[in-house]
This record gives sequence, C-alpha cells and structure tokens, in this order.
Amino acid sequence: MAGPSAGLKPSSSGSGSHSFASKLLLLLTALPLTLAALAFVLQWRGGVDDPAARWPADAELFPGMEVPQSSTPPSIPSSQHVSSSDCADILGQGSSSSISSYNGLMSDANSDLHPKICITTSTSAGLEQILPWIFYHKVIGVTTFFLFVEGKAAKPNITAVLESIPGVKVIYRTKELEEKQAKSRIWNETWLANFFYKPCNYELFVKQSLNMEMAIIMARDAGAEWIIHLDTDELMYPAGAREYSLRQLLKEVPRNVDMVIFPNYESSIERDDIKDPFSEVSMFKRNYDHLPKETYFGMYKEATRGNPNYFLTYGNGKSAARIVDHLRPNGAHRWHNYMRTPNEIKLEEAAVLHFTYSKFSDLTSRRDRCGCKPTKEDVKRCFMLDFDRSAFIIASTATEEEMLHWFRERVVWTDKTLKLKLLRKGILTRIYAPMSIIHSLRESGVFTSVIAAARNHSAARGATGAALDSGGAAVLKSGAAVARESQAAARRVLEALPATFPAAVPPLPPPSFADIHAVAS
Repeated sequence: MAGPSAGLKPSSSGSGSHSFASKLLLLLTALPLTLAALAFVLQWRGGVDDPAARWPADAELFPGMEVPQSSTPPSIPSSQHVSSSDCADILGQGSSSSISSYNGLMSDANSDLHPKICITTSTSAGLEQILPWIFYHKVIGVTTFFLFVEGKAAKPNITAVLESIPGVKVIYRTKELEEKQAKSRIWNETWLANFFYKPCNYELFVKQSLNMEMAIIMARDAGAEWIIHLDTDELMYPAGAREYSLRQLLKEVPRNVDMVIFPNYESSIERDDIKDPFSEVSMFKRNYDHLPKETYFGMYKEATRGNPNYFLTYGNGKSAARIVDHLRPNGAHRWHNYMRTPNEIKLEEAAVLHFTYSKFSDLTSRRDRCGCKPTKEDVKRCFMLDFDRSAFIIASTATEEEMLHWFRERVVWTDKTLKLKLLRKGILTRIYAPMSIIHSLRESGVFTSVIAAARNHSAARGATGAALDSGGAAVLKSGAAVARESQAAARRVLEALPATFPAAVPPLPPPSFADIHAVAS
C-alpha cells in the first residue's frame, strides 16, 4: 500500500498546482470586470431614490426665518418662471439629482468651524445677482449675511427667497430703521461729516456706514468673529490660502491683527452683451498693490485707454475687521475703532473681484438712481469718481447708439493685441475659480430649488410685501423727516466739534501719474 500511495503523490501535487493557477487566472479576469461594474453602479443616476440627493427636510430654524419642510425640491413649471423670480433665465434649471453636493449650503450656519465670518451689504439688486453672490461666499466659508434691502431687492418675491436661506437675515428700510439710524452717534461725529446732506453716491455712502454700524451689533450677537462690507457686484477671492477658502485665509491671520485689507481687481469685459457677469467674465485688471510700480506706471497709459484713471471706479479695496469692542465703520471700504487705531495688514495675493460696468445696462441703471443734472459741475455733487461722472453724462444725453459706441470704446476690451500684451505684463489676469464655482452651483440646481421651496411661503408673505410696496413711499417720507430733524441738530453740533477722528475712507482711485513722485518717495 505504501508503494502505490507514494507513487501517486507527484501526480496529486501537479493537479493541485494546475487548479490553483486556474482559480488565480479566473480571479484576475473577474476582478477588473467587478470593479468596472461597481463604478458603473456608483455613477448611475437613473431611477435610484438617493436620500442624500433630497432637499433637506429637517433643517434647523434660523432666527426670523422658516425653512420649507418639503422632502424634495418641487419642480418649477416653465410658465411660472417669471412670476417666481426675475432671474430664471440666468439662474437656469439645473439637475436636482446632483444637488446633494451642496446640501451643506442649506444647513444651519451655526457650525463648529472657525472663524465665523459675516458679510453685510446694502443692495437693491435682483435674485439673478444676489443668489450666486450668497452661495459663492457660502462655499468659501462665509456663515452669516446681513442684507439691507431696498428697491427691487425688497420686493416680496425676492425677500421670500432670501429669508428662506439659512444664515441670511434681511433688514428692510422701514420707518423704525430710519428712526433708529437717525439717532446714531455717527451724526454727532466728524469723521463722516463731509458726506452728509449730499445726493446720490454720497447719500449711499452714509447709508452704508449706518447699516454697517448696525451690522456690527447683529454680527456680534450671531457669534461672528470677522465682518466684511461687500457690494453684491463683488466677490471675495481668497488666493494665497492653502485651500480656496476665506475661512482658512482669515484663520491664518495673526491674533494681533484687527483689520485685513483686500486690494480690489476690476472686471475687464471682452464683449458688450454680457448678461451674467459672474459666469461670463474671467479677465480682471490687477490692483496697483499687486504689481511692481515700474510695470504699473510703465503701462499706465495703455492700461487706461483714455479713461480718467487706471480703474473705472474705486481702487482702494475692501476690508475685513475682527469683531472687537468699540469697532465702528469708517466708510464703506474700511473699519475703525473708537478707542484705538486698528492694527492692519494688506494681503499680497487675495483680492476683491469688482464687477463694475460689466453690463451695458449699468450705464442707464446708474443714471436712473440719481436726479442730478448732466453737467460737469452738477455731477460733482452726486459722484465721487470721474468715470462715474462721465458715464452719467453720456447716459443722460446720448442716444442708444452713441451710448453703445462709448461703452465699447471705454469699457470693452476689443483690441486683442493690447489685451495679450497686458496679460503678458501681468496688468490683466485670468481668474476662473469663481466662474467655475458658480457654474457648479447652477448645475447642481441650488438656485432654482431654493426659489421653488420659497414659493411655499410666499403667499403668507404676500400681504406684508404688498403693504411694504404700497406704503413704502409714506414710510420713507416719514423716516426722512425724522432724519432731517436729527441731522439739523447734528449740523449745529458739528460746527462746534473738533476733528476728533480722521475722516472716513471714501472710494479712491488708484495712483495716477500725478502721484508717481509721492509713490516713489
């Protein structure tokens, strides 16, 4: 028995090796097919009810706002696009199945992430501008928004949407607000006095400062650590951070710094038919602070193209302030402190992207907001910057065809040779990150979904909104009367007060050739 058994062992070993090799070959063949099938299943969007893709049903309530309780975002019939908002064409109707990527944007802003950042603005824009502006800044780390609304932005169908977004607080320009602001200590101080009792841009500048003063208190109550005043045609650009995050950028600021200055870049449009600047503009003119002075002054005339200054509008950037005791606004561009001079730094890479005069309609919209005469003397009462004055005169006196010719000559970059030259020199630069983020937000369906969800509450808000529209003129008139009485008393006090604080920082143009010697020294 031993002999035959021993003689069978080599044969049995060979058979086992062959079987093992066959199994290994089968495994190596099946594994890639299995992985491919798994990848296909993971990427497949059809027919599966993914709970993560649903609109959040149990979002926590924010003070003063309600979150719709529907489990999935209702669809928006094409016939209701116009009635739901003024921005359906631009915001588009993305795929709701991919909205899960941005569910966090509709959650409670009181998270454990630090620092908590607040943005405040005074706006009369529509949803087509405000929604991308809000959600873009949510993506880069802003938690809280205080929107002081007037005009178009204060209409019920707009505010119903805005108030449904977690972290957004809408403040209306009511009689109570104007009465409260008429009692502000700002009227009895000198730092803003040069802007009192003047029309248009000066009036807006004072209003922004009063709103910023209130926003400081609200931001502190909301637990915010930083506050930024930003217009809704401006986007923060957190370049230089380890990740594309404003929160990360401010987190790395030393504790002894009170204010961070962001130089502004100005949009440089390449067409005259821009409809959605945030999604269509990728070229910007860099700020003087981010350029070698030899490049700036050496290319100044070519970069200016016959306009009054290097930038069409302001060039002194915006700022973020750490929320501390005695903080106050110092005009729309800066912050200050009643007890000490803030310790400030200016960032070398991060910026504010200013989309100014990016649409042809911006010419007429500025004209319609001011009642000044279109003369060189009178526009100085209304506007602080030279280009705004020129644009107002053109919009008030020229035909549509003449306005378009002026716009193409002064604003639109049509000279490809000059454009390439300035891009190579670094005067112009391409920035795609904000465009990409907003495009992804639009494709995710966030904008249209939040509009659709807010419709569930618009009926309840309709009566209040109608009362605001119908009684708005009387309310503003009553508030203005109170303000005038307070301001008359303030004017008498101001005449006797010394200049205790330095004047507020207005929107300033970048350095010009007249400043070259001062800059060099």
